[in-house]
Amino acid sequence: MSTQEGLAGAIKIDLVRLHETWMEFIYPRQRRAENTVLGKWTPDGGAEAVFYRLWSTVGVPVVGLIYPFVLVGYFVRFQSRRVNVTAERLGLLGVVLLFVLLWGALSAVVRFVAPGSFVTGGVVAVLAASGVAVLAAGLSYGFWRVGGRVTTVLLAYPFAMTAIFLPPVVAALYSSALADVVLSGTDSIAVWFVQEGPDLLGLTDYLVAEFDLEGVAYVLLWFAVAVPLGWLLGGVVTLADLVRPAPE
Repeated sequence: MSTQEGLAGAIKIDLVRLHETWMEFIYPRQRRAENTVLGKWTPDGGAEAVFYRLWSTVGVPVVGLIYPFVLVGYFVRFQSRRVNVTAERLGLLGVVLLFVLLWGALSAVVRFVAPGSFVTGGVVAVLAASGVAVLAAGLSYGFWRVGGRVTTVLLAYPFAMTAIFLPPVVAALYSSALADVVLSGTDSIAVWFVQEGPDLLGLTDYLVAEFDLEGVAYVLLWFAVAVPLGWLLGGVVTLADLVRPAPE
């Protein structure tokens, strides 16, 4: 029972903070201002009070829509902290070496263990993708160490996604066995994007007419997924930090 009450209390605090943040888009001294010297700002009355209540009312469904992303942000933040602790212990050289070992092992499998499973050019392509992934891992670490929310979200997260996604996708391009596992999901993403996803400035019809989802198009698609996915993950972590800062 106490756990339930604690969870309910934490959710209530989150929702209040989100709503106060919404109010601060227009009005001063809204977020966590009750116990301050000046206290929370409120209008004196008249039309200003009406607009204040209207803005507050509009914020209720907005908070309801945003809060699930806050919860996702808590989970991603928890996992990213663990990754960050490991990365900090390893340092740049250690992170690069880790990805060298990881994707070097994949390259070794392609080159020495199962070369017959890959079509012509597969070995070189996987080696090149592994090199790019190692570079992306180093860049992700570097931008993370530079610090700053904008740098981390816009650069560190997307490079991290590229470091993780690129080699297996490229390997799947040259292996039918891997393609059944990796690229089948990509096909599903592509179908959703074309049929139900947003029309990017009217370019969807053009892309469908001019490009087939094969070969390098898979790589381009995964780059297109990795970058916004990195931004999304960084964005929900930022949202989580806004509602409940990390030290709390």
